[in-house]
Amino acid sequence: MTPIHRLYAVLSARFRARRLKWFIDVISPNPKSNILDVGGYPWFWESAPHPYAITALNPHVIPGLAEKAPANFKLVAGDGCKLEYPDQSFDIVFSNSVIEHVGTYARQQAFAAHARRVGRSLWIQTPAREFFIEPHLLTPFIHFFPRSVQARLLRYGTVWGWLTKPTPAEVIGFLDEVRLLTYAEMKELFPDCQILRERFMGFTKSYVAIRTATPTPPTAART
Repeated sequence: MTPIHRLYAVLSARFRARRLKWFIDVISPNPKSNILDVGGYPWFWESAPHPYAITALNPHVIPGLAEKAPANFKLVAGDGCKLEYPDQSFDIVFSNSVIEHVGTYARQQAFAAHARRVGRSLWIQTPAREFFIEPHLLTPFIHFFPRSVQARLLRYGTVWGWLTKPTPAEVIGFLDEVRLLTYAEMKELFPDCQILRERFMGFTKSYVAIRTATPTPPTAART
């Protein structure tokens, strides 16, 4: 595991467990629910109270992971922006910090539309652009600068840059891949959902689009 991935693992562990509990509290999945986790992996669900039937979809399946995954997991390769499943074929479509990685806003629109089509219930989480720390770069305020300024700062002005030592091509690749979303954009992408706020130290850290079979009053997770 690279230094940046070790750091991500340490920082995300607490949020991951808390977010899973929040998901269960809000969505109340049935123990027999079939869940499509777009962009997820088995370790996110380690503390789940039930072995839900989970299909984890990613662009590529990590070699050897299927053999190590619990029996309730099915790992498949696919594109979250073009889900090849019938309408409402899953009880729940779940996604944790993925929609910001698909590139353009047009692809984010496709991601949202397919999630809404395929799932009867939804839980789609993404970091808030308004939060003062860019979570992938682990650096404050840099995502508020124009792309041209970010391209100059990413290598030597971010924790990500110091630890990964990216090439110029990798810097551009990051900027092409990651697009953080605002509250207004989440409302536009998920018009039939509630947009909840996950807070950290009083600031909105991320947004969650939810849709349930029975209406759920808006709530916010707090630290």
